[in-house]
Amino acid sequence: MDCRDVRNLLNAYSDGELDLVRRLQAEHHLAECTACTEHEQGVRLLREAVVAAAPYYRAPDSLRARVQRGAVPPVPAGRRRVVPYASAGLGVAAAGLLVAGLVLMRPSGPADDRVTDQLLASHVRSLQVDHLTDVASSDRHTVKPWFRGKLDFSPQVPDLKADGFPLTGGRLDYAADRPVAALVYMRRQHVINLFTWPEPGDDVWPAKPSGRQGFEVRAWRGAGMAYRAVSDLNADELGEFVGLFRQAASP
Repeated sequence: MDCRDVRNLLNAYSDGELDLVRRLQAEHHLAECTACTEHEQGVRLLREAVVAAAPYYRAPDSLRARVQRGAVPPVPAGRRRVVPYASAGLGVAAAGLLVAGLVLMRPSGPADDRVTDQLLASHVRSLQVDHLTDVASSDRHTVKPWFRGKLDFSPQVPDLKADGFPLTGGRLDYAADRPVAALVYMRRQHVINLFTWPEPGDDVWPAKPSGRQGFEVRAWRGAGMAYRAVSDLNADELGEFVGLFRQAASP
């Protein structure tokens, strides 16, 4: 990708809407181009400012249904609907803002698409650029202290070698608008990236399974921490890993 291609995609990139291949291509270009990086930071700051300042209201179900159907209020019998050109233009703009508002009001959850796409990209990037770990060790007493001073939390790092999922190390990563810990486990030749970071709340989310772009993803939360496990393992084995991890990491 050249600068023109990347800048045309910056809005979609900032919103996490690019497919995995284009996201990786854009990230590769941004890592080498200072000018495009500054543009991307400007787009991201603008987006954050709009999200922070815009009021959030839940749309009534009836309004959601009408917008999705493209319906308009009925015209009383015997009357004609007259829509001046300027008003029509404003109507289109208002409809666009309404749809954007509905997207912003979409409730988030443990399998938030934007965060999942970021972590999928991180998983693939860690395999492609030979940067799987910052600290390479199978000893949890080496990996866990390595994060001290680099993060504002201490991740749980259980030893699952006896269960067939040996720890191979960890690294720093970035997702959900903050630094996160990436713990790396193996299952034969398959890599499991386990991402974790603090998330307010004491409720526990079950490990929700999903498949994205040829990878299996498990998302859950417990004890104030959010977790995402990403791998090309089959669904059953990744589910087994998640069950073992949760059991070993439970307070």
